[in-house]
Amino acid sequence: MSLKILSIVWGVQNMDTAIAFWSEALHYKLKREPEPDFAILISKTGQGIQLSLKLTTSSEPKRHHIDLITDDQATEVERLLNLGATRMKDWDYEQDADYVVLLDPDGNSFCVVQAPEF
Repeated sequence: MSLKILSIVWGVQNMDTAIAFWSEALHYKLKREPEPDFAILISKTGQGIQLSLKLTTSSEPKRHHIDLITDDQATEVERLLNLGATRMKDWDYEQDADYVVLLDPDGNSFCVVQAPEF
């Protein structure tokens, strides 16, 4: 048997806000009723890995990161900003960067990557 990713575990400080944001951002839903300190989100289509949200009381260090890929980066970045994400301030992008660094409502960074054109 090969190893496969089951879930990304994302540390959050506000469970309700995190569930709402990531459910809308990824078009996910709760797998089952969340516990006070843990929730599992799965794709509404059944495709993709699950995102587990773990309540944490510390804000540092943040040792997780998600890269999201899309064929319409500008539209998705705007949609995520409208859902409550913010832009990472003072990020030093390389000249031909194909990604935008955002923060979720808990201040966790993630990237929105432009899919290459084929």
